[in-house]
Amino acid sequence: MSRRLTVAVERFPIAGAFTIARGSRTEAVVVLARIADDEAGAAGQGECVPYARYGESPESVVALIRGQEEAIAAGLTRAELLERVGAGAARNALDCALFDLEAKLTGRPAWAIAGLPEPAPAVTAYTLSLGTPESMEAAARGAAHRPLLKVKLGGEGDPARIAAVRRGAPESRLIVDANEAWRPETLAANLAACVAAGVGLIEQPLPAGDDAALAGIHRPIPICADESLHDRAGLDALSDRYDAVNIKLDKTGGLTEAVMLAHEARARGLSLMIGCMVGTSLAMAPAMLLAHHADYVDLDGPLLLARDREPSLLFEGSTVHPPAPDLWG
Repeated sequence: MSRRLTVAVERFPIAGAFTIARGSRTEAVVVLARIADDEAGAAGQGECVPYARYGESPESVVALIRGQEEAIAAGLTRAELLERVGAGAARNALDCALFDLEAKLTGRPAWAIAGLPEPAPAVTAYTLSLGTPESMEAAARGAAHRPLLKVKLGGEGDPARIAAVRRGAPESRLIVDANEAWRPETLAANLAACVAAGVGLIEQPLPAGDDAALAGIHRPIPICADESLHDRAGLDALSDRYDAVNIKLDKTGGLTEAVMLAHEARARGLSLMIGCMVGTSLAMAPAMLLAHHADYVDLDGPLLLARDREPSLLFEGSTVHPPAPDLWG
């Protein structure tokens, strides 16, 4: 068997800016892995988003992917990949490329290969960037037609931001995401603001590794782990602190681990969000296979871009459709 790996860094402009507690960006920098089987005339591709919070850069991810070139040429399987490369963006791109290649070679859709039901359209959250209460109220008003909004928060002044968004979008369901910006001493005030605004889910309020305070409080709203959970190995530490988990393929290191994590999290009674980094439709496509598992779907990356790749996912308002085979899977 001889397979050929190519890797490229690509940039896609964000519509305006994407701002969270850790900073602001105006472009999405992604890594594309492509595995070609020249004898069969087929190729599979996968996209990942390197994330500095997890010690990744485009250069480090490209190097890690290229380090698997000989193994891929020799027919590396997804199971072998799990053993060779740790969870993270690089493994995600390779795992999804191998899924896509297998689908192209066998004619079986990726959802069937993964042992999942056929995916269906899903309603995705739409993200509002962190800003002043006034700017966030205006943004919420502009997105008030969307059924589910995800609100980025930043720490000091968050109760005012939460109230402002609710004023701007009185009918939308709300998720808030603090991206680790709250502290134990601010939990009570921020939780009260969320209760008053009818928030349905709070994502990662405290820093990962410093979230023990969540175990000792009454949680009137479910708390979702994001930065605190990457793959199955982290589940035991969540048991008394979180009610839900955000599964992102760039954290799990691909769809293979994500499927197993979803099953294990459900077995432990945790609710599920299927989330994403800011990437193109190619990064969202594999995650769509898990949308049926999820209580919340947050796959709005392409909606935040000024330009998506072609072919792309079909979005009708906030409803995202499963990928066509010419995109992925």
